[in-house]
Amino acid sequence: MQFATESEIAAASKHVRSLNATLNQVLFGQEELIELVTTGLLARGHILLEGLPGLGKTELVKGLSKALGLGSKRIQFTPDLLPGDITGNPVLQEQDGQRKFIFQPGPLFTNILLADEINRASPKTQSAMLEAMQERRVTVIGETHDLPAPFFVLATQNPIELEGTYPLPEAQLDRFMFKLEVSRNNVETLEKIVNHRELGTEPEVSSVMDASQLDEVLTLVRRIYLPDVVANYIARLVDATHPGQSTAAAGIKYGSSPRAALSLASAAKARAMMNERTHASFEDVKYVAPAVLRHRMILDYNARVEGKTTNDTIHALLEEVPFQSKEAPRTMVSQ
Repeated sequence: MQFATESEIAAASKHVRSLNATLNQVLFGQEELIELVTTGLLARGHILLEGLPGLGKTELVKGLSKALGLGSKRIQFTPDLLPGDITGNPVLQEQDGQRKFIFQPGPLFTNILLADEINRASPKTQSAMLEAMQERRVTVIGETHDLPAPFFVLATQNPIELEGTYPLPEAQLDRFMFKLEVSRNNVETLEKIVNHRELGTEPEVSSVMDASQLDEVLTLVRRIYLPDVVANYIARLVDATHPGQSTAAAGIKYGSSPRAALSLASAAKARAMMNERTHASFEDVKYVAPAVLRHRMILDYNARVEGKTTNDTIHALLEEVPFQSKEAPRTMVSQ
């Protein structure tokens, strides 16, 4: 693989800066959240946004699709939603004098899918997303249908403490590269919203990239160099999330999967490109680690009773696991 050059990265980063600037005009006062959303997108990952209703999660996703000039669809998840309402269904039609079942694609067939309040649907309906998120395709009654490229799922969910929510199964959570927590606005941000927004209106968003430019940037991110020592750090960090592998893992029932390591590598490359560097660094991994790991660790009962959170555990892990191992780093193939 030919690694990315400084000139290529400098040209691509201009598009990324324009994208971030545009999204900051859609959602005020959430600069770090927007940077992480962009990072996840450039790493070709799906993103789960968690927060109370009314914080702008939906507007952010809609603004993202407009800024990228990509097709987008929205699914409002409700308890009575069925899997076929998402994937599509065969419909009996007459064709060439014969009656046949013709597949009618559902809203899943788009570039950016906004899965709104995904945890209000039943687990059966939630599971309809699994194949699409991992393999970018769906299978209905034995027939496989490829999804458009690129394909991203940006899902919003309400905190599980709210009524009418179903916790997402671990297998589906693992398919989200990032889980981002959307915090409430401070007084200054609320004042800006009041002065620049009207109820029932959407902010105007201009396109900053087309599909071909986005594809070039996505390809460039894959060509960012991942040093062996950084790959080794990622492997040790993910291994340390498992019980018995580190002091910080006390209270963890189940640790992170290999998909977490791959997500850390891809996200670190994306952040390196956004910062106009040709290689990923330890600091890139530390920056994206909370977003990648917080939904991939399950605490045991005692830890939850004590009020411990996965964010606390991740902070302790990042403090405990050193950048470089005392042993010689193992060779790991770059993504």
